[in-house]
Amino acid sequence: MKLRLLRDEDLDETIEVWHETRKESHTAMNFAAEHGVTLDDSQRIFREYIAPHSQLWVAEVRGEIVGFLAIRESYVDRMYVKPSDQRSGIGTALLEKARELSPGGLELHTHRENAPARDFYEKHGFRAVRFGVSPPPENEPDVEYEWRPST
Repeated sequence: MKLRLLRDEDLDETIEVWHETRKESHTAMNFAAEHGVTLDDSQRIFREYIAPHSQLWVAEVRGEIVGFLAIRESYVDRMYVKPSDQRSGIGTALLEKARELSPGGLELHTHRENAPARDFYEKHGFRAVRFGVSPPPENEPDVEYEWRPST
């Protein structure tokens, strides 16, 4: 596995990873907001809202992008790994990259119903600090997590 900064030519492949992985996890949680979201919608959102405001790192295995990290200072805005490549150390490597980029601590949000993500973050030392509701169009219960280095 190789972690590296996203290059322009990686954008479409990274968006496809995000779209398919998000769609699969949100469908499993039965999020109505996810129904009908097209790849074109995902491309627009990623290009307009995620890429311009985040540092983007990709995980590459066998010459293909299998995951990515979008980070803004200490905030993990997005971190996705293709379902077929989960539980193989890729998420942990991306999270370690985030810690390297923000050694003073990290914050992130995930959906309350996303038990696999919550288990993953808690296993890696994150603690829930606030419960709320995600902004539209999702409007789903979420959890704010933070990680601080031990002293």
